[in-house]
Amino acid sequence: MIRTATPADIPVIHALVRELAEYEKALEEAKATEEQLREALFGERPAAYAHLAVDDTTGAPVGFALWFLNFSTWRGVHGIYLEDLYVRPTARGAGHGKALLTELARICVERGYQRLEWSVLNWNTPSIAFYESLGARPQDEWTVYRLTDEALVELGS
Repeated sequence: MIRTATPADIPVIHALVRELAEYEKALEEAKATEEQLREALFGERPAAYAHLAVDDTTGAPVGFALWFLNFSTWRGVHGIYLEDLYVRPTARGAGHGKALLTELARICVERGYQRLEWSVLNWNTPSIAFYESLGARPQDEWTVYRLTDEALVELGS
């Protein structure tokens, strides 16, 4: 079962974000606080949205998708950028990841968005195989660039 996150879900979303960061071998980079997530998801001007996958038997959250709107100048419409998709290892293989992506695809279709995009680490072959099984294709002609920390401050000063 997939449901829209509520403010009461902030502690579990925070925990899932940290679990994902640990899985991606980058726990030290996961610095977001619960309060930051609360403001981003449920503040006066939400910057992102989240859905939870819950166990059908217990109702306990077992995964999440956190996403935001992007915009394509070529298509002239919004799309969804999936920032995080994570299902706890004990719940993998039960269809939760597919259900989360299906919900985001449904939102795209319902709202007229023409893209659902995300990034995946090159070494994460199980996820790559899963995404490709759904019909997703890598965008090999683009390289992601990022400015953070000192480089961002230096350029922005």
